[in-house]
Amino acid sequence: MNEDAKSLNPDFSRRGFLGTALAATGFAVAAEPLHAQVIVTDDVGLSAGPMKIGDLPVYVARPALGGNLPTVLVVQEIFGVHEHIRDICRRLAKLGYLAIAPELYFRHGDPTAFKDVPALIKDLVSKVPDDQVLADLDACVAWAAANGGDARKVAITGFCWGGRITWLYAAHNPHLKAAIAWYGRLVGEPSANNPKHPLDIAAQLKVPVLGLYGGADQGIPQDSVERMRQALKAAKVKSEIVVYTDAPHAFNADYRASYRAMPAQAGWARMVDWLKVNLG
Repeated sequence: MNEDAKSLNPDFSRRGFLGTALAATGFAVAAEPLHAQVIVTDDVGLSAGPMKIGDLPVYVARPALGGNLPTVLVVQEIFGVHEHIRDICRRLAKLGYLAIAPELYFRHGDPTAFKDVPALIKDLVSKVPDDQVLADLDACVAWAAANGGDARKVAITGFCWGGRITWLYAAHNPHLKAAIAWYGRLVGEPSANNPKHPLDIAAQLKVPVLGLYGGADQGIPQDSVERMRQALKAAKVKSEIVVYTDAPHAFNADYRASYRAMPAQAGWARMVDWLKVNLG
């Protein structure tokens, strides 16, 4: 499916240029260099900040007033819960959601300490078991239900590493109402920590999943996207995959050179619609 031209959420604010020192605050070293198009969403009208759910560090953003909020789990990129992921949470909170981004690597290391992506993947990301991640997400859902969230209205979204996790969690938790996976890997070799990948569990999906992918993503071949489409169709799962033709991997990551405004805005609008339709 090609790009659709929908407008960016008007609650977003953009600063034309952020000084290097300011822009670097809160981002993983391995995610640099940073770029001037970074989107900054303020916390006016929100209650937002870090906290813990048990021993699990999380970032939570929610409207300052009101309760019984629909909940969205926000799953990090490989770089962890840095400022871009926290900003995603604030954007969602501005729309009326209780957004929770858990630090899913915290038992194994600190992603901000790594200076390059290969070392980050080899020495940290690869050590994080999927079953541990799913259990931590379950803990976030339980906490939300007991702290102002509506247990009947829970969704998940994730980016890159978190996009893959989003597909897996949509097969894991039958109480979810919606999932949105941004350019998450769909196939891979099984391992002790990653025994299954999204294509393996397509028939087990329990909620509608919206997949948002780039047609120019060099890390996610289009044949794997098409295989996932066919698996969803065969399983008669009410899910959809949208491919933005010329978009690279991480096209929504506004702090990186991979950012593409048009597909990022279109994808965000589709996500907002998906949440409205499926969460009510």
